[in-house]
Amino acid sequence: MNQESLDAIVVGGGPCGSFAAWTLAKLGAKIAVFEEHKKIGLPSHCAGHVSLRGLERLGLRLPRRIFENEISGAFFYSPSGLQFRVKRTSPVTYVLNRELLDKHLAELAMKAGAQYFTGLRVNSIVLKSGSVAGVCVGRKGAKETVTSNIVIDAEGCSSLLLKKAGLQTLDRSMVVNAIQAEVDQVDDIDIDMVEVYLGQEYAPGLFAWIIPKKDGSAKVGLATKKGNPREYLKRFMQKHPVASERLIGSKITRLSMHPISLGGAIPKTYANGLLVVGDAASQVKPTTGGGIIFGLLCARIAGRVTYEAIENRDFSEKILSRYQLQWRKLIGFDLAMMLKLRRMLDRLSNDKMDKIINLCTKLEINKILEEAGDADFMGSSLIRMLPNPAALAMALFFLFHLLTSHH
Repeated sequence: MNQESLDAIVVGGGPCGSFAAWTLAKLGAKIAVFEEHKKIGLPSHCAGHVSLRGLERLGLRLPRRIFENEISGAFFYSPSGLQFRVKRTSPVTYVLNRELLDKHLAELAMKAGAQYFTGLRVNSIVLKSGSVAGVCVGRKGAKETVTSNIVIDAEGCSSLLLKKAGLQTLDRSMVVNAIQAEVDQVDDIDIDMVEVYLGQEYAPGLFAWIIPKKDGSAKVGLATKKGNPREYLKRFMQKHPVASERLIGSKITRLSMHPISLGGAIPKTYANGLLVVGDAASQVKPTTGGGIIFGLLCARIAGRVTYEAIENRDFSEKILSRYQLQWRKLIGFDLAMMLKLRRMLDRLSNDKMDKIINLCTKLEINKILEEAGDADFMGSSLIRMLPNPAALAMALFFLFHLLTSHH
């Protein structure tokens, strides 16, 4: 392994790790990325549902082969089957092939000069004089120490390196277990609309979804705070009065599982010689579980702050704290707001959720959302809802689904 004077090590070859590595490599830094799985993009970890606005903000132009569909809106189904529809006149989100997205971002980083090592698991960090100065990697029982000036932790929800660095880890009480099946066909569904299913019976702690693809296949999944996700998915696909009709002739072609942290970002995302990004930092939307856009925005900041540290030869907390200041300025308010909404939504019973969706329908909240351009859509039209915080929370939940990434 060629590790001559590495500037930085990135742990994790997912979107956030590769985006941080690409950002750094373009600036001329010497980077090594360690990915525990043998192939980038496998196993696939989410639905790949992202907002057009998010991709524009990132300035990320992706090859057409990565796009699986364009989505203009969503159907929301209450626990009793009430339907709430929100549809825009033009697409607001894309469905991406997560495997191809991961591979594309890794290829960009490699073309810019980053080295990738797959099938190598990072087991620990190297500490030197109170600062992270590299990692310990293992493969087939053999261990090796790889040194660098700084480490970027993009390992996902495992929190292994956070514990080693003495940082506070994810709030495990707010972690849900997600499962997603790719199915070969789906019946009687609007091809440009996602379907979101609410209720404790099928997805306690979040919701279930059907995301159609242009070729007639679909992504079907859910996340749950309790029980066996496989059993919940089986029940959803076979017993739900609406979803089961959509999926009556479907066969599962691929199945994946992954945890999602809904507890908001960890308090501290930096230490001497260390930055934490993406799922590892819980930079994930508590309302929807979406983490791609937020994670990439934070990964870009991490790459830029890391390069500043490299140029200044200063890898102390003092300079690396700029990372947290910058990402909090960008998404901190949104994360805090969404966490409050998540906690409110978690307290809603099935009966209360039915009543709220019924109220949103009567108040024609869908018309407000269909005309919304961004989070500043709120105005006099929503003042009517202020006396009912739960209804307001549900309306904002719908908005986040429509205008922001799902996974």
